[in-house]
Amino acid sequence: MLLDLLLTLGLLMSMSSQLRLSEDSFGPGEVLLAIWIIWMLSREVGRLGPPLTGALSRLLSFWVAFALAMCLGTMTGFAIGDRHDPVWFQHDIIAYAVVAGVSCLSVVEPGASSRLHRVAWLLATLGAIWLLIQVAFGWGLIEIGGFDSWEWDRFRGLSENANQLALGCAVLGLLCLHLAEMAVRPGERVTALVCMIVAIIVGRLTKSDAFLLVLVVASPLFIVLKFGRWLMLADGKVTLRSAMAWILALALPLIAAYVVPFAASVNTSSETVLLGMTRAGASADTEDTARLRVHLWNEAMRRGIEAAMLGLGPGPHLEIPATIVVGRRGESTPQDLFHPQLNNTPNFEAHNTMLDLFVQGGVIAAALLGWLAASAVLATHRAKLDALTTLLCGLALYSIFHLIVRHPIVWFAIALCLTTATHARRTSPIRVGS
Repeated sequence: MLLDLLLTLGLLMSMSSQLRLSEDSFGPGEVLLAIWIIWMLSREVGRLGPPLTGALSRLLSFWVAFALAMCLGTMTGFAIGDRHDPVWFQHDIIAYAVVAGVSCLSVVEPGASSRLHRVAWLLATLGAIWLLIQVAFGWGLIEIGGFDSWEWDRFRGLSENANQLALGCAVLGLLCLHLAEMAVRPGERVTALVCMIVAIIVGRLTKSDAFLLVLVVASPLFIVLKFGRWLMLADGKVTLRSAMAWILALALPLIAAYVVPFAASVNTSSETVLLGMTRAGASADTEDTARLRVHLWNEAMRRGIEAAMLGLGPGPHLEIPATIVVGRRGESTPQDLFHPQLNNTPNFEAHNTMLDLFVQGGVIAAALLGWLAASAVLATHRAKLDALTTLLCGLALYSIFHLIVRHPIVWFAIALCLTTATHARRTSPIRVGS
């Protein structure tokens, strides 16, 4: 239980990156995860290593091939004389090492499925409490320290930026959906749904377009998957009462998603409120953001092709766009909001997971992530774990607009999906034909 709590606190604190001493240092989340990794490694060495289960074999294969792709990219960058920022190069190496340890050690047997289920419940409950504490701090109800919980008009809590908090809320919300789906007692289901509502409300306060997209797509996707299962049931176990209860429960996230902008915009005009329901800013801002993203994605493709599609190694490799440089000079920056600095090296990212991996590890790294994601989705779908399938699809949507593979909570979610799917298929009853 102590190891579970240690992992849970490490995952939650890793999202609160303002608690780090500086942008390139460790914080309490990284320290807790490092202690957990060392503890787990020493335990596995003491019992001469874990058995190679399906989930562990898949993750080990991915990370070994991923490391080789990054090494090949680094050698390619060195061969063509590419300049890189050594600070962010080292940052990515450490981040990948941490998430590789978290993902692989999370699935070691014995008892990986039950252990990850316990951690998921701890994440749901303690995560909701931690989010509420940050909201109370952001509204001045409690005092934590000299941190800035707002990124201009976007709530970021104790995270480095609002998008990082939104990613954590997306994962926590969809994890709670899985716990509600798997709950056997009404009290557990209600608790999971309440924690999910907290995550959704805080996620909407971040004004993240990616979070809103995940929310709007994930809810109908889960409903379609769930109703598809019910329609294929031959024994008629689903009653009208349970079906209506699930419909009401699944409608709550969408209701919360549209109520929050009204509650946060009491003193604004109706036009502003309606605008806030669909996007986090004015139309001109949205168009500028779209043009900037397209520019960055084109630059990422160009850089990846210049490296013969072998990559340039860990770290960012794009030039900071001129519009961002001009924007920083014209507006005040919130406290503890870290940006790549102008230092004569390309140190900006494409903010797209597949394209960033394409630049770092070439087509090999991008294909590896695609293979792992596709196999995980297929495994959860075959195991009839609709909420986990929705979770993976939600992460895929979020990855279109952000680089998410450096966040430990993302890899915990992937490990949970692989392990739970393997356990569900192993324990499912086998029907013998006549």
